[in-house]
Amino acid sequence: MQRYFVEPMHMREQEVTITGDDVNHIVRVMRSRIGDEVICCNGQGRDVRGTIEAIEPDAVHIRILEEGLKNRELPVQVTIAQGLPKGDKMEWVIQKGTELGAFSFCAFTSSRTVVKLDTKKEAKRLERWQKIAKEAAEQSHRSVVPHIGNVQSWRELLASASGFHYAVLAYEKEESATFGRVLADMPPGSKLLVVIGPEGGFDEKEVAEAEAAGFAAVSLGKRILRAETAPLYALSCVSYRFEQ
Repeated sequence: MQRYFVEPMHMREQEVTITGDDVNHIVRVMRSRIGDEVICCNGQGRDVRGTIEAIEPDAVHIRILEEGLKNRELPVQVTIAQGLPKGDKMEWVIQKGTELGAFSFCAFTSSRTVVKLDTKKEAKRLERWQKIAKEAAEQSHRSVVPHIGNVQSWRELLASASGFHYAVLAYEKEESATFGRVLADMPPGSKLLVVIGPEGGFDEKEVAEAEAAGFAAVSLGKRILRAETAPLYALSCVSYRFEQ
């Protein structure tokens, strides 16, 4: 059953109104008709099943049939901070990371980041990334669309650690501390920040700065993972620890 995210104000007690690009998707892509059922989410934990009652040029009206659908969110809130990668790799991280349960994403720049974004390019990228997150959340039956934060500097990222219960930095040269040990001590409901470096990784100075800011440098295993693979590995570990 197709799932759509709507603004909370458009989800009332007995009716949901779908507007924007989703109207075209319902009418022209899905070729839905009056009487067809869909799932609607307000992005704040309210998921409902409903039936299409009316189709207008700029709105589709849904009558609510059922409340309180199954919660598919991870028991911990995971934010992925990704060193800004080349090409469209960030799109891949956001799409697959959303499917795996990430709560939010942000990109950052550090000493080995090759990609540089000006303000105009950044705004367009953020808009596209948020759209990718929304579509992936609908496909994977999420109740929440991950938030895509602004691109941060290295200093800004370090300062954000205080907003999380746990903050880890994936470092390929770390041999003793593992991500699994961090997860073993983590209770449900925790907020976790996972920092993944760009293609060139981190230099030793950055690792020392991160540890001084409260991050734990951890290993993601014995193999060297690509920048776009590491966050997916980390999210899979979280899922296995809390859901399997």
